[in-house]
Amino acid sequence: MRSGRPTEEQLRHNFEAALAAALQGQGVRSSTGLDSPTQDALWAIARARPEAREDMVDAARRSFAGQLDGSNAARWREELERTIAERRSSSEGK
Repeated sequence: MRSGRPTEEQLRHNFEAALAAALQGQGVRSSTGLDSPTQDALWAIARARPEAREDMVDAARRSFAGQLDGSNAARWREELERTIAERRSSSEGK
């Protein structure tokens, strides 16, 4: 059993393995350490097989780059903060 977060090297290996599997129409394992946007992009490839297009692969690579550089997590935090603010605003208006 692995403890802690995977290293960048492990994430890169896991992404390439998951991409290869998706291109074969296989699902994405949940224990890869890949974030939701990256997994969603890989699932789109798996579901599209055998018609997976290069732009889908490019989108998966961009999503993975966003995981590595932190932009996926930053976008998630912004969306969460916006949702919380909207709910507070609507509950204060009641």
